[in-house]
Amino acid sequence: LEGEEEEEEEEEEGKMGDLATGVLKVRVVKGRSLAVRDIRSSDPYVVLKLGNQVAKTRVINSNLNPVWDEELTLNISSTTPPSLKVEVFDKDTFSADDEMGNAEIDLQPLAASVRMRKVLKGTPSATQIRKLVPSRENYLAKDSCICYVDGDMIQDLCLRLGNVESGELDMRLKWIDVPAVLDGRK
Repeated sequence: LEGEEEEEEEEEEGKMGDLATGVLKVRVVKGRSLAVRDIRSSDPYVVLKLGNQVAKTRVINSNLNPVWDEELTLNISSTTPPSLKVEVFDKDTFSADDEMGNAEIDLQPLAASVRMRKVLKGTPSATQIRKLVPSRENYLAKDSCICYVDGDMIQDLCLRLGNVESGELDMRLKWIDVPAVLDGRK
């Protein structure tokens, strides 16, 4: 019986869990000191992957410090993987696009904060719920705060890109509940 329980727990690992249904709005704000992949510059764009969902920003031509300020939307369900994959590419016309680095965002801290939202009603807006610090286990370039703002959970991030000589990305995650969850229906 113990072995069966362990198997069930392992199956649940790697998924968002029971109360995690909603929409994740990802604002890709800007990049800094991105790697050169063409002669003197790059034509960067960002790709987000969450499970089988893929979303892309537009290409910014000849810029190592691009400002996208673009919002991409991904759906979250109980079977969604707990991490958001972020990849930066250089758009090439006549060959395959070049990789410019990647990162991964653990969505569990944001999901856990969303679960606390009911007890936060009446809390002043812009209340910091949690602070995540850079470590070898994450891609954070500086502290990342999860805040309760006007009823929403928001996380600002500055990511240090991996597998590349340089580059950072500024992003904002915003979790939005779907109405069925708010009404108690699934």
